[in-house]
Amino acid sequence: MPEKQKAEKPLASFEASLEELERVVKELEAGDLPLERALALFEKGIGLAETCRKQLEQAETRVEVLLKKNAKVQAEPLGADNE
Repeated sequence: MPEKQKAEKPLASFEASLEELERVVKELEAGDLPLERALALFEKGIGLAETCRKQLEQAETRVEVLLKKNAKVQAEPLGADNE
């Protein structure tokens, strides 16, 4: 019996989604696309951007949880000097 869970696509890695989004943007920026192709790429780009945003939010939540578990760890801005 086939699995019903195969209906949903597994999420691609953040890096793979970002690379694909960059390819879509480059193709759109190059121009000279038929309207239907441009719309299809735009729609794909919106979906990829949303996927990346969700993955970043999940990563941020995981970092916040880890920081709360260890009260000694303090979040600092990237590149802050601790001298």
